[in-house]
Amino acid sequence: MLARGRAEEHRASTPLELLFDLCFVVAVSQAGVQLHHSLGEHEIAHGVGTYFVVFFAIWWGWVNFSWFASAFDTDDVPYRVATFVQIAGALVVAAGVPAAWHEDLSIVVAGYVLMRLALVAQWLRAARQDETYRATALRYGLGITVVQVGWLLRLVVPGSWFAASFLVLVVAELLVPVWAERARATSWHPRHIAERYGLFTLIVLGESVLAATTAMEDALSSGHEVGELIAVAVAGLAIVCSMWWVYFDQPGHRRVLQFRRGYVWGFGHYLIFGSAAAVGVGLELTIDHVTHTGHLGTTGTALALTVPVALYVLSVWLLHVGPRNECRPIALGFPLAAVLVLAASATPIAVYLVAAALVALVVTIIVATSGHPVED
Repeated sequence: MLARGRAEEHRASTPLELLFDLCFVVAVSQAGVQLHHSLGEHEIAHGVGTYFVVFFAIWWGWVNFSWFASAFDTDDVPYRVATFVQIAGALVVAAGVPAAWHEDLSIVVAGYVLMRLALVAQWLRAARQDETYRATALRYGLGITVVQVGWLLRLVVPGSWFAASFLVLVVAELLVPVWAERARATSWHPRHIAERYGLFTLIVLGESVLAATTAMEDALSSGHEVGELIAVAVAGLAIVCSMWWVYFDQPGHRRVLQFRRGYVWGFGHYLIFGSAAAVGVGLELTIDHVTHTGHLGTTGTALALTVPVALYVLSVWLLHVGPRNECRPIALGFPLAAVLVLAASATPIAVYLVAAALVALVVTIIVATSGHPVED
C-alpha cells in the first residue's frame, strides 16, 4: 500500500467505490423516510435534529473512505475486504435509523464504529508499508480510534448531555484530519475527489427522485385527480434537474484546489448532500398535501421544500461556484434565487415558484456563459 500520485492521469472512480456509494444510499433513504414521517406528524424539531445526527454518521463514513481511497487505493484483496467491512457498517447504520428516531442510537453507533475501525486498519497498513506517510497514517489511526472510544462511551451518558457530547465528538472527528495532515499532507487526487463528490451528489439527487416517484405512485393508486399530480411532478422534475445543472456546470476539481488542503470544500458538502436528500422529503410532503393525506399545513409543507432547496443553492454557491465568481450574473444569481425560493414559502403554490426560480437561475447561467466554455 503505497501512496498514489496526485498528478496521475485518467484517475476515475472504481467499481468498488461505486458499490460503496450504492450501499450508502440505503442509509440515506432510511433517513429520508424517517424525516418524512416526523415532519408529517409535526415533530419538526425532533425530526430535523435526528436527521442531522444520522446524516453525519452516513456522510462522515463516506467522506473518510473517499479521501483515503484517493490517496491509497491499492485494489488488492486486503483493501477490498476492508472496504466490504465498511460497507457492512453502513448497512448496520441503515438498519439502526428507525431506532435512532426513537432515541436509541446504539445500532447506528455500532455500525459507525465498525466503519471507522475498518478504516483504522487501512491506515495502519499504510503506516507499515509506506514510510513516507507513516507519521500521517499513524496519526489518523490514533485519532480515529480515540474518537470511536468517545462514541461508545457516549452511549452511557445522561440524556441531558446529548447535544453537548455530540457536538464535542463531531468537532473531534473533524479535527483528526487537520491534525494528521500536519505531519505530511496525503496525496489525494483533485479530479478523483471532485468526481467522487459529484457521484454522491448524483446519488442523493436520485434518492430525491425515487422518494417523490414513490409518493406519486401512492397518490395515483388512491384515485386522486391526475392533472394536479402531473403538474407537481413536472415542477419536481424541473427542481431536481436544475439542482443537477447548478452543481455540475463548474468543474469541481478547480474549486477544491482553491481551498487550503480542501477541508472547507470537502466538509462543507455535508450541507449539499444533506439538503439534496431532504428535497425529496419536501417533494413527498408536497404530494401528500395535494392529495390531502398530509397534516403539515400549507406553510409547513412549503417550508419542508423551500428550506432544503435554498440551503442547497447557497451551499453550491459558496463551495462550488464561488461568491467572487468573475461572472457577476452567476455570483449574484445564486443568492437571489435562494431568497426567491424562501419567499415562495408564503404562497400556496410554492413548488411551482421554486421550480421557476431554479429554472431562471439555470437560464442565467446559460446566458452568462454563452460563448465562454469553462476550461476543464
